[in-house]
Amino acid sequence: MTKILVVDDETAIATLLQYNLQQNGYEVTVALDGLSAYQKAKEQQFNAILLDLMLPEMDGMTVLKQLRQDKVSTPIILVTAKGDEFDRVLGLELGADDYITKPFSPREVVARLKAVLRRSQVSTDANKTDEMVISIQDLLINDSKKTVMKENSVLSLTPREYDLLLYFAQRLGRVIDRETILTAVWGYEYTGESRMVDMHISNLRDKIESNPKTPKILKTVRGFGYTMTN
Repeated sequence: MTKILVVDDETAIATLLQYNLQQNGYEVTVALDGLSAYQKAKEQQFNAILLDLMLPEMDGMTVLKQLRQDKVSTPIILVTAKGDEFDRVLGLELGADDYITKPFSPREVVARLKAVLRRSQVSTDANKTDEMVISIQDLLINDSKKTVMKENSVLSLTPREYDLLLYFAQRLGRVIDRETILTAVWGYEYTGESRMVDMHISNLRDKIESNPKTPKILKTVRGFGYTMTN
């Protein structure tokens, strides 16, 4: 069963999320403060985490930052207050996969969660013998194992960053606009939120480029979008 960690210090919201997710077939664990959330995420295997930012003991942004530093790649959806663009941008920079703003509907939470889970699903076909490997400059992308290597070191990418990298790798040389990327990688429900593309590409460049300020792999085409070159 798919396991979700819900983190919110407001018991009513946590209970509402727990109920609706359980009704959709998920196994739900609840944490009411940041410290216990961090400990649970480190000690247990979850398929995704819904993480509120305003938490006692340890705030949500610190939880996110620490988990990513500890190489925990579980998809994380931030729950933010409406209009807190700074928090959303910072969260994406720190490695969040998505965000949702309060007030939200349970249906929206489930839809976003399903979208994140679809993209983080790792193939478990034990009979597959041919490894699908893409080589781009000093990167090796193994789609069978969902790994990316740079100069013999395995990169720690979030599921969203991996999907974004693979999307471009399969379209080498093509200039792709932000709306097309949003629709393909995030899904139709994200149309119009092009800032998310820019933030995730910036995060991805920090990991795949030798010098992110002068990218050689994932380049910006001013006025049009982005392209990947070999």
